[in-house]
Amino acid sequence: MNTAEKIRQRLAALNPEHIEILDESAKHAGHEGAKGGGGHYWLTIVSPQFAGVPTLARHRMIYDLLGDMMHKEIHALSIKAYTPGESEF
Repeated sequence: MNTAEKIRQRLAALNPEHIEILDESAKHAGHEGAKGGGGHYWLTIVSPQFAGVPTLARHRMIYDLLGDMMHKEIHALSIKAYTPGESEF
């Protein structure tokens, strides 16, 4: 299973209505963080579980679910986390 699939699997706990994961690791070849094997990803996720939750807390929810993947399989993660009412999806 590749890293994007693992991310998707772990974030399933948030019951997302939409999830998009872009792997931009190739753009960072030679970057210091990429030397350790960690990838660079963009995440857009829409979940009703984010309702009433501030942005930083939404990100913490995501980081908590990804846990040990951070700084190993994932070097950098850009996050856009929305409720269904906030998103355009």
